[in-house]
Amino acid sequence: MSRLGSPIRGAATLALALLIFSLQDIAVKWIGGSYNVLEIVLIRSLVALPCTFLFLRLEGRNGLPTTTRPVLEYARGVLLFLSFTTYMMGLAALPLAEMAAIRNSGPLMITLFSVLWLGEQVGPRRWLALAVGFAGVLLIVQPGSAAFNPGSLYALLATLTYALSVMITRRLQTTDSSATMAYFSSLVYLVAAIALAPLSALVGAQQGADASLAFLFRAWTVPTLFDAGIMAGLGLIWAAGMTFVARAYSMAPASIMAPFEYLALLYSVLWGLLLWNEVPTWLTVIGAALTVGSGLYVLYRERVRKTRVLAPDGPAPHEEPAPTG
Repeated sequence: MSRLGSPIRGAATLALALLIFSLQDIAVKWIGGSYNVLEIVLIRSLVALPCTFLFLRLEGRNGLPTTTRPVLEYARGVLLFLSFTTYMMGLAALPLAEMAAIRNSGPLMITLFSVLWLGEQVGPRRWLALAVGFAGVLLIVQPGSAAFNPGSLYALLATLTYALSVMITRRLQTTDSSATMAYFSSLVYLVAAIALAPLSALVGAQQGADASLAFLFRAWTVPTLFDAGIMAGLGLIWAAGMTFVARAYSMAPASIMAPFEYLALLYSVLWGLLLWNEVPTWLTVIGAALTVGSGLYVLYRERVRKTRVLAPDGPAPHEEPAPTG
């Protein structure tokens, strides 16, 4: 029962974590039309940073996190800051389902970068799956068509920078704990948001700008108490979501848990339909199906590959924890 129950509990815990994370999308879309994106990132980071010390205590350590690889930590933080900020800019312009569908190309990009950066071997079947997955992304984005939304570019940039951050995470996880990585990334979020705060005053609101750029250059305003609570709640959502993600991946191997990450797409479709009456287009549905299907196939082939390289009585394959941001 324990061998079967643990993956089931892990899947249920991951589903809860993804549901919690989906609340972030709702919050950003709800208040994004009234505030500057960097203002939201700043207030979110002010709450998230102290939460990393709780993570540190849960790991049984005291004091400030330290690292022997600060360059990698800060580079990862910058990539995650870019990913999070451009993701929110995309949310300002795109339906939730479309945003989630583009985000689901993340595993495909991670696989591609694993080949280009880490030198991992990918066979013809996975290359074909990657091609099919990226074709699905093109169906969703529709570049060059009248239906093209500039917000799609920010969604792609968010996915790209996240995939690059995963490459650094794979190098850092041999020396730095999840709490350490979470601390440094949150610190970068805070510093970057403060450093870029004058951007809106220097550039000013852009007449006729799309919703994503308007989100970036909108003048900062003092939020209402309710809206400030929502912005602060983004930090709590991150802390709660990461806690449940870590718990889920401790219950079962990552190769079993990873496919359940695609539940995020279902949540986005449901929230978009219920709250904003957003009905996905057929091209979005087909593109999402191609992207999710190819992503699942890549995960399957990776699992097969790991199984083949193991000796019959050899140790279990190394499983990587979910990256923390």
